[in-house]
Amino acid sequence: MKQLTMLCSILTFFVISFVNGQEIAILKYGGGGDWYSNPTALPNLIQFCNNNIGTKINPKPETVEVGSVSIFQYPYLHMTGHGNVFFSDEEAENLRTYLLSGGFLHIDDNYGMEPYLRRELEKVFPNKRLEELGTDHPIFNLKYEFPAGLPKIHEHDGKRPQALGIFHEGRLLLLFTFESDLGDGWEDPSVHNDPEEIRLKALQMGANIVEFAFKS
Repeated sequence: MKQLTMLCSILTFFVISFVNGQEIAILKYGGGGDWYSNPTALPNLIQFCNNNIGTKINPKPETVEVGSVSIFQYPYLHMTGHGNVFFSDEEAENLRTYLLSGGFLHIDDNYGMEPYLRRELEKVFPNKRLEELGTDHPIFNLKYEFPAGLPKIHEHDGKRPQALGIFHEGRLLLLFTFESDLGDGWEDPSVHNDPEEIRLKALQMGANIVEFAFKS
């Protein structure tokens, strides 16, 4: 019965992706981390994408739980937070099936989630590891050019920004942006008082990620 339910979810994923392949949802996870942080970030990014790269994404993203079959309704999931992340074995299996079936997950570290995330990703893909994307990767060379790679939006530990990914058969199915904090740059200007040029870089990089995910 469980395998049949999963098969139905995968078939639903392909049908919905074919009919309406431009939707984004926020991924809710366990462990106590604030998956709900940066509440204005994703709506602002969606508005930017709809205005500048021709997408038609729902301006009010839904929230889906990592273990729910509802994730198969969305070709793009966004995940963020500051602290602990926990996936049960069932949730890890659900997320793995989603990603291998054609889904895409962008995880943006809002500062502090990286060690917990790495631990939980080993449950999702025991035989895969995060790999750094080179500056020649297409995600940096779409609508907006980023010849130096992932931009630095907020300083935390003084480390360089990194775009890390998990690949399967040559396809980037999970992107982890670390020491960049794109989501803070997507938030309303009054939240962090970032200069406009910094916010624009964050939004442009986010738009590249969205464009890449929907085209891949």
